[in-house]
Amino acid sequence: MDLRIIKTHERLQQALLILLKEKSLDEISIAELSRLAKINRGTFYLHYKNVHGVFERYFSEIVEDLKRSFEHPYDVTNHNIDQLQPEMIQIFDHVQKYNSFYRIVFNEKVPLIYYKQLFQTLRSIMKEFVQGHAHNLTDLQLDYLLSYQTNAIIGILMQWDENDYDLPPQTMNEYLMRYIRMK
Repeated sequence: MDLRIIKTHERLQQALLILLKEKSLDEISIAELSRLAKINRGTFYLHYKNVHGVFERYFSEIVEDLKRSFEHPYDVTNHNIDQLQPEMIQIFDHVQKYNSFYRIVFNEKVPLIYYKQLFQTLRSIMKEFVQGHAHNLTDLQLDYLLSYQTNAIIGILMQWDENDYDLPPQTMNEYLMRYIRMK
């Protein structure tokens, strides 16, 4: 992809993150987003139809990276979680990479829709992996298990956010491993 296009997308995403700290997605105009990103409206319309398009593209990038981060330990251990080691976990590296986005999602002043989108996305990623190993569960039991596991991960991420990402991802990996192995 052309470097100018990449830079335009990055500038729009950064401007969107700044504006989302102050107002909801529906309250952000193309004019103010373009002005803050230092691009003209014509350039904006070359890439997007509306502000939601910028958010959707950014969210899909985050989701792809989240999915890769979540899949990594399963790929490395060939789905044998007993072989899991803290350094194989990458979800905290992912959150640190996109912490500007996660700070918005976990901000109590921001509409709950972003949190729900994250929850549903993480839940569907987890479903792909759990489904193959949950042969003895009914569909209803699987639904509750997925919600439990998703909320557990999001709860840890929210606590990390609440503590201003004070611990390095490696420490968070070790904590998660300790929690997984608790019986």
